[in-house]
Amino acid sequence: MSIDCDQNLIDVPAARSEKTGFECRQKAGPAEWGGLAVLALPTALLGLDVTLLYLALPALAADLKPSSTQALWIMDAYGFMIAGFLITMGTVGDRIGRRRLLMIGSAAFGLASVLAAYSTSAGMLIAARAVLGLAGATLMPSTLALISNMFPDARERSLAIGVWATMFALGMAAGPLVGGILLERFWWGSAFLVAVPVVAVVLISAPLLLPEYRARKSGRFDLLSVMLSLAAILPVIYFVKESAKAGLSLGTVAALMLGVVFGIVFVRRQRLLSDPLLDVGLFRNGAFSVALSILLIGLVAVGGAMLLVTQYLQLVMGLAPVAAGLWLGPPALMMLVAGVAAPLLARRVRPGFVMAGALGLSAVGYALLALLPHMAGIELVVAGYSLVYLGLGTIAALGTDLVVSTAPPEKAGSASAMSETVQELGVAVGVATLGSLTTAVYRSAILEHIPADLPAGVVRAAEDSLWAVSSASEQVPQSLVDHAKAAFVSGLSVSATVAMIGIVALAVLSAVALRHIGIIGGDQ
Repeated sequence: MSIDCDQNLIDVPAARSEKTGFECRQKAGPAEWGGLAVLALPTALLGLDVTLLYLALPALAADLKPSSTQALWIMDAYGFMIAGFLITMGTVGDRIGRRRLLMIGSAAFGLASVLAAYSTSAGMLIAARAVLGLAGATLMPSTLALISNMFPDARERSLAIGVWATMFALGMAAGPLVGGILLERFWWGSAFLVAVPVVAVVLISAPLLLPEYRARKSGRFDLLSVMLSLAAILPVIYFVKESAKAGLSLGTVAALMLGVVFGIVFVRRQRLLSDPLLDVGLFRNGAFSVALSILLIGLVAVGGAMLLVTQYLQLVMGLAPVAAGLWLGPPALMMLVAGVAAPLLARRVRPGFVMAGALGLSAVGYALLALLPHMAGIELVVAGYSLVYLGLGTIAALGTDLVVSTAPPEKAGSASAMSETVQELGVAVGVATLGSLTTAVYRSAILEHIPADLPAGVVRAAEDSLWAVSSASEQVPQSLVDHAKAAFVSGLSVSATVAMIGIVALAVLSAVALRHIGIIGGDQ
């Protein structure tokens, strides 16, 4: 049986293909590699948006004065909205065209960035971040699904996905430096406006350089499935956030149960539909399920580390935004190297073993961060964080490729959406859980050091968080500021230890469960 080399392409430049017996291996040409350069722009923008916001948090906190709960929502509303709508948007792209969805999402992302930049309250910024998440949900599966269709050859696709992950890392690497320069000269909202020129370039170049892809056979769009997916995901999101902040309660448990019930109904409906919103049959593939698990858990650990390390550099070490950005450059560049090197190494070593080794090094990085209360120093932070990002770059490239390569071409958008859903959900859950764990340890450690004669507002700030203490530093005794810093570092250490344990378990899972996956481009 021959394989159709067209793979549902519309408006596609001529590509070279090699036919041998029953196999058709389509090779990418200059047009495809040029299109990859266009897809790199929104990918880098999404990475840029992550690190820009982490550096801008202290400045916007001083201006908008959010509560600790609002600060967490500012950080993870973006990721939660992406997680909620990625599955829907991945399927929409399969139906209306992935290039078209990319352009719609880019325009929406630019407009939402302007709204975020000029927010006048914490609530307005949270709303803007939510809209950014909705727009991001259209960008992420579009870029990855287009890559899947443009590079059907296994080795070329793996390398292209590695480049895709690398561009995300490049955005993260540039984000601290760009954000630091902007924050030195302008207000915190300028960090969001960086998206505007990038979006303009994408909107101009995409019609010229990107082919259009959509599934030839797409059934009726099932709105009920969309509603059921949101009804399943959003209550679970509420459970994670609220239980991490205040512990288990009747309300949070009820939300979790509600999400599980709707999730079961959603899955049953997908099995009955001839053209489902999510092809649950993909989960029968062991590599698909394990790769998703690795991406989810790995990003939970990284999501918490992102928030805590940037706060450590600015609030504990006292670095200016530009200096903090420069120190965050080497870790993100380490992710960039891993994103390119891992697919090349996986041509000689089985991907499961490559990921296991990288995750083992990542666990060492978390261990170094856990030592901060005893061995404080910026070199220790950068070394540990660099190893963390080495693991991130590896699983982002190889884990994503495993997920996408198991799906048929007409389901590339759906598979890409699943990959991005678990990654964005992982980052958001990591911010919520590890951020809340750090806050809980901080509050437990700081309570005994708060003088009884302080004004009520200062006491509330001291009990809330380190950044709240820093914002009110003129009213807070220096001794209390020092104790607050020590309490925060203790919380960071506990969170890093928890993350290290999870990453060690993940390395074992990768080595054992994926050992049967052959080298990329070789016999399986």
